[in-house]
Amino acid sequence: MSTTADLVTILKKELKSARMTYADLAGKLGLAESSVKRMLARGDMPLSRIDAICRALKLDFAELARQVADRQPLLAELTESQEKAVVADKKLLLVAICVLSQWTLEQISSSYRLTLAEGIKYLAQLDRIGIIELKALNRYRLKLAKTFRWRPHGPVMDYFRDNALLDYFSGGFDGAGEGLLLVHGSISRSLAPSFLERMQRVAQDFAQQHQTDQKLSEKDREGYTLLLAMRSWEFEAFSALRR
Repeated sequence: MSTTADLVTILKKELKSARMTYADLAGKLGLAESSVKRMLARGDMPLSRIDAICRALKLDFAELARQVADRQPLLAELTESQEKAVVADKKLLLVAICVLSQWTLEQISSSYRLTLAEGIKYLAQLDRIGIIELKALNRYRLKLAKTFRWRPHGPVMDYFRDNALLDYFSGGFDGAGEGLLLVHGSISRSLAPSFLERMQRVAQDFAQQHQTDQKLSEKDREGYTLLLAMRSWEFEAFSALRR
């Protein structure tokens, strides 16, 4: 359903709630009742007409548009072209990672060598790509679902495999709150998905804790990167020794 059709659907409900007839609305708009019925039945009309109906029903057009935006399904994954656009500019990728953590523009510009003007430019690009909806005062709404993940073999994961994995694993994992666990075993194929679900819950818990702790001062917070993985795999050097 298009955005305009969504707006019209809400308008029809509001018309009913206001106990206003098609004839009443037609009179306020200076149109024939049959024309009003036809427009609402088609679910398609110019935004100027929708705005006029909002005024007749004493509705705030901006609030109506917000309701429609909130009803749009959140994305669990981006398209290949969307991811290519993100990795095409490393500063844009940085801002994309920051908005995934719900950083404000002020936090991004104070933490990295990005001016406010650059930050606004990149937020606008993420809005065009479809990752966020940019709002007034450079605030934004994330359009990604809690289950969002980068495409397993997409441009973003390929970039991190090529540029970030060795850097990540070169650390000692021996600092406070750090750890690296490597566990190998053979388990029932039917049980493997349940372990993956537990890992996904841990990732969601981590993301939720990040949101909760944003109210703390910066001196009481530390940046961590949680990496969870599970796959059917054997070290290549060991596979070479199999009979």
